[in-house]
Amino acid sequence: MFAIHSIYLKPIEEVDKHLDAHRAFLKTLYNKGIAICSGPQIPRTGGFILMNATTKTEALEIMKNDPYVINGVAEYSVIEFEVKSFAEGFERFIH
Repeated sequence: MFAIHSIYLKPIEEVDKHLDAHRAFLKTLYNKGIAICSGPQIPRTGGFILMNATTKTEALEIMKNDPYVINGVAEYSVIEFEVKSFAEGFERFIH
């Protein structure tokens, strides 16, 4: 499992120009069963995605296709962790 953290590199006005494309990108990840949950940080200085990928390299490769990265308004860091405990129902997200 991977926790993906984004940091905005540009002012929020520039980030928001790519928000619709970013959300469309995330929708493809949800449709493929890769993304589990996502959302902006509060305050909006970046965001967070919980992702099921095979490797850290794969997670980083996936995120290279995010319009935020393509347009240079955000960068991502990836934290890999092993799921040991979870709430009932969450097992359907663990591959």
